[in-house]
Amino acid sequence: MSNNSLNNNQGKIHFMLKSTPPRVTFHQDMTEEERNIMLQHISYWTDKQNQGIALVFGPVLNPSAPHGLAIIEVENEEQVPKLVAVDPAVIAGIMTTEFYPMKAVIKK
Repeated sequence: MSNNSLNNNQGKIHFMLKSTPPRVTFHQDMTEEERNIMLQHISYWTDKQNQGIALVFGPVLNPSAPHGLAIIEVENEEQVPKLVAVDPAVIAGIMTTEFYPMKAVIKK
């Protein structure tokens, strides 16, 4: 994959991650175990945000198709599946995550 020419961080590339919960009502009816896993999930991505990897992340409250969204900035495409694979919600099987390259325009 080529570097993003619009990116102000030379050598960095961006991806959009979409995480899908196990059911449409998940944000309303999580079990205590699911809630604990989601707290770990939030902590994981907060740590990635503090490292400058996750630029933004959070739930998208679409009533018919709620999901999580993250925009990440990485050195190379190989990092992305590794980041996803160790997400506590993915490990626990309560989120599936797909990702796509993104031509992000980042404010200077």
